[in-house]
Amino acid sequence: MSVLPSGEQWTIRHGDHEAVVVEVGGGLRTYVFRGQHVLTGYPPGARSSAGRGQLLMPWPNRIRDGRYTFAGQGHRLALTEPERGNAIHGLVAWAIWSVLEQAEDTVTLGCRIRPQQGWEWSLDLSVTYALTASGLIVTPRARNVGTSAAPFGFGAHPYLSVGEDRVDEVELGVPAAALVEVDERLLPVGLAAVSGTDMDFRQPRLLGGLAVDTTFTDAVADADGCWRVTLAHPHTGRVVTLWADASAYQWLQVFTGDSLPLASRRTSGIAVEPMTCPPDAFNSGDDLLVLEPGQEFAAPWGITPG
Repeated sequence: MSVLPSGEQWTIRHGDHEAVVVEVGGGLRTYVFRGQHVLTGYPPGARSSAGRGQLLMPWPNRIRDGRYTFAGQGHRLALTEPERGNAIHGLVAWAIWSVLEQAEDTVTLGCRIRPQQGWEWSLDLSVTYALTASGLIVTPRARNVGTSAAPFGFGAHPYLSVGEDRVDEVELGVPAAALVEVDERLLPVGLAAVSGTDMDFRQPRLLGGLAVDTTFTDAVADADGCWRVTLAHPHTGRVVTLWADASAYQWLQVFTGDSLPLASRRTSGIAVEPMTCPPDAFNSGDDLLVLEPGQEFAAPWGITPG
């Protein structure tokens, strides 16, 4: 019996909503609402590419040179983005996850990180995917089951879609007042206001040919304590919103796919990535979580189709 590249597949359903999550990486492969794709995922016979649907733990984005110091000890990670000399997107994107609990509209997967090259701590991880009448709620968790404090950050990497042929057709809204300026290796060099720049999406506007691969911060939350990034298609009338708990996710990345292979460049959705910390937080310490032994991180984010 053959095994799919992304391993076992678990389908959850609620009314008109259906999502598939996978064994490899514990990620979100597809999400469909009323027969229309809310994500640009990937088929069952393929593996995730360009981070599609992946969970980014114990850090999102990049670590410069794969090197960092924590509690006075230096560490060196494998360079998983060798062309730029960075360690990218954590340690579990290709790990094997298993089902902890499952129901018709909910599934919880688990995975363990143990000491390895460049990483000296033990974390028990889980993620719950729950479909409701309004959309998908994702709740990641990380518990330090070791004997010493551990650095930690979380991110997720879904590519949203509103039925566009090219991302140029999408109206994007990002309620963030600041962005991270980066160098040629996409590593941070400072913060800047979005005001007066082409990265100001506080009033939703058409992307056109604009390329975006930007970390945003200072996002304004709604009354419920969540910020919301919106994609809308002026012709199909479709809208999709990614929301996140603003107290936990103070950073987010938006990526329009301009560096992808030509066949999928600007044609395979827009990545909207909630993150608890910015790029290279293991070195800067900016919003880096420190989990003491027995301490747990948990914070929801989700996707609402319309």
